[in-house]
Amino acid sequence: MKEPGKKYNDEENMLVNDLRSIVSKARSKAFAAVNYSLVERNWRIGQRIVEEEQNGASRAEYGKHVIEIVSAALTEEFGKGFS
Repeated sequence: MKEPGKKYNDEENMLVNDLRSIVSKARSKAFAAVNYSLVERNWRIGQRIVEEEQNGASRAEYGKHVIEIVSAALTEEFGKGFS
């Protein structure tokens, strides 16, 4: 391993730059995949809650506490992020 402050030759610079590019692209793909999964998860949770609250009606009844119950249960099991 090179000591701090030592310069790399051209071949070493090319290799390091190629590896940086690989790592950067992989990170970007991972972030995009996680973001997609979170958006899909949240959409499906919302869809399911709406189905439960509406129970076949065109609008949900007011005063139901489905969201509070679901939020408490999911937060207890999975931690923050379900309020």
